[in-house]
Amino acid sequence: MKTLYTLLAFSLQIMVFAQIPTQWHSRGIGGGGALFAPAINPLNTEEYYVACDMGELFHTTDFGLSYSNVNFTEFLAFNNSKVLFTSTPGLLYAINYRTDIPQVAKSIDNGQSWDNVPGNLEWEEVYALFVDYHHPEILVTNFWSSILVSDDSGNTFTTVYETEIGAGAHLAGVFFDYPNIFIGLNEGLLVSHDGGGSFAFEDFPGIADGQGFYSFAGAKQNDTVRLMGATAPVDDFWNGMPSTDYWEMIDAVYRLDYGSDNWGLAVSGINFGFDYPMLLAMADNDISTAYLAGSDAEGFPSVLKTTNGGNSWQHVFLTGNNQNIITGWSGDGGDHHWWYPEIILGIDVARFNPDVVVVTDLGTVHKTGDGGNLWQQAYVSVADQHPAGGPTPKNQDYHSIGIENTSAWCMVWSDEDNIFTGFSDISGLRSKDGGTGWSFDYSGHDQNTMYWAVKHPVSGIIYAATSTVHDIYQSYRLRDSEIEYGGSGGTVIFSEDGGANWEVMHDFEMPVYWVALDPNDPEKLYASVINHSAGFGGIWATEDISAGASSTWDKIANPARTQGHPASIIVLDDGKVLTSWSARRNTAGQFTNSSGVFLYDPVNGNWEDLTHPNMVYWTKDIVVDPADPLQDTWYAGVFSGWGGPANDKGGLYRTFDRGQNWERIWETHRVESCSFNPLNHDEIYVTTETEGLWHSININDA
Repeated sequence: MKTLYTLLAFSLQIMVFAQIPTQWHSRGIGGGGALFAPAINPLNTEEYYVACDMGELFHTTDFGLSYSNVNFTEFLAFNNSKVLFTSTPGLLYAINYRTDIPQVAKSIDNGQSWDNVPGNLEWEEVYALFVDYHHPEILVTNFWSSILVSDDSGNTFTTVYETEIGAGAHLAGVFFDYPNIFIGLNEGLLVSHDGGGSFAFEDFPGIADGQGFYSFAGAKQNDTVRLMGATAPVDDFWNGMPSTDYWEMIDAVYRLDYGSDNWGLAVSGINFGFDYPMLLAMADNDISTAYLAGSDAEGFPSVLKTTNGGNSWQHVFLTGNNQNIITGWSGDGGDHHWWYPEIILGIDVARFNPDVVVVTDLGTVHKTGDGGNLWQQAYVSVADQHPAGGPTPKNQDYHSIGIENTSAWCMVWSDEDNIFTGFSDISGLRSKDGGTGWSFDYSGHDQNTMYWAVKHPVSGIIYAATSTVHDIYQSYRLRDSEIEYGGSGGTVIFSEDGGANWEVMHDFEMPVYWVALDPNDPEKLYASVINHSAGFGGIWATEDISAGASSTWDKIANPARTQGHPASIIVLDDGKVLTSWSARRNTAGQFTNSSGVFLYDPVNGNWEDLTHPNMVYWTKDIVVDPADPLQDTWYAGVFSGWGGPANDKGGLYRTFDRGQNWERIWETHRVESCSFNPLNHDEIYVTTETEGLWHSININDA
């Protein structure tokens, strides 16, 4: 669940007044989406950061008992946004996605505010970043095909290596032993002995031909520098490839005591037919201890550990019967088995303490303070967790600690206590106490995403639109191949008991994005069904919803210009059906002019195209002003596209005459939707894709 909120001023006099909540509290199940790049403070292991590909950068100072978010106006994270601590108090570095292209950023106040370093080349993205903890002026980063080093805190960068291979310059890891710098690349070991002034490849025999470092780490103890690398065929991976492509990827693990003659295999105890390790991690000061994290043939997260420098490895994350793992909702026997987190996406070992480790995966966070003898969940309240050595119970209530990170699409109240919320990835959540505790205590809904749900005003039955495809109409879910692939589908489901039990009303075998009841006909329900290639996408309707699973559905002929991508539906009091149709990109990646606002008259079967020219590429929600008894006043959210005609169209649009004339009343990059205060129709909240939640108390003055 994304929790973006900002209070700013713009031309509509969207202003801060006392009516705006002064505090927001995260609510949800904890986790649920992919989490990456944990980063432990070397001097205070109670503190660490966790990045998310949804944009959040989570921060804890109590070893995962609670989290806060770094303000999104300062920092937007992705899978490679690992926070790098330094010996200078408050000085941090990380890859920030706040600008259009991810860049090296610096904080001097321990992560509260961030600025890109002056030496960034803002026309090319960076893929990885490493900083010398003891000499924080030294940074190592990479573009697609080059390795760059800075010796002045990022004010300037020097290219020290450029590759000619198509896979790019994959930066597997860096070990700093000033003035020595050891860089593990997919093409070998690149070394500097003068603090980064010059670099050269140093070839030691022992690594099989054609192998390159995917992951690389090092440590120094007494006078011994030990380097370790997990290798894969150079042609099988590319610069920045995430560890999700783990299946049979890593071929070997190698060890080199620098100054000796060769790399040696360090694979005893690793069953490469079953174990699929990807990520290698060590503390700086312990050459004997290392961790290998990944997945296994069962699709469960896996951590192996060596305490003898790689002579042998043992599994320490024991998922069977949760042998040494204190669990939340994910675990053996739980609401989601270990197949849900599946793969370790990030691992960090405390720089000066090899016993302190944090791992992240596709849905959760786990931590250990004793070298992996016992692991503990770090994504739900400790009051809700379950002891190690036994099955995780199902259908329990969980309470947020601030690390919600997957999309919430809709909420529907059965009464003041019972709420059902539609999510991506985790399907949905149910609360029975007004939104404090949340659970998977329901049955019959197992598709990836519930997009929209409505409650019948008479029967109280809830109807919902679901799909196996998540994030529909987001940037990477617009082409046919991104929505209509093998296995994609969708249903309309219903619940007669407030979301405790769901039944399939109709299986469209195509994504369903929206449902809407007809206020004039208690038996009628409309649904937005998405499909272009076979012509099935459009608005479908049934007139016998009381028949439940036996209801019959008919497709309404599509309006001209549209291409099977319907979005929101509102049935007006006069029976006409107001719809928005969202974006589609063709095989060449171009936006088609098939989006907009359309009004359907079920009496004569005709559609009216009421689209503003700026809406023809990427329209989102359509909203009717609740203060207008004639329902003539509508608001539409519009996204800006890219690559040509769809550019610069975003904003909030309004019409007073049912779409005959539109005005863009707020110009901004991308507006998703808006909502009115039911007790004050001058007050509106507007949601955006990356600019937060906006507020106006005088929308009718615009």
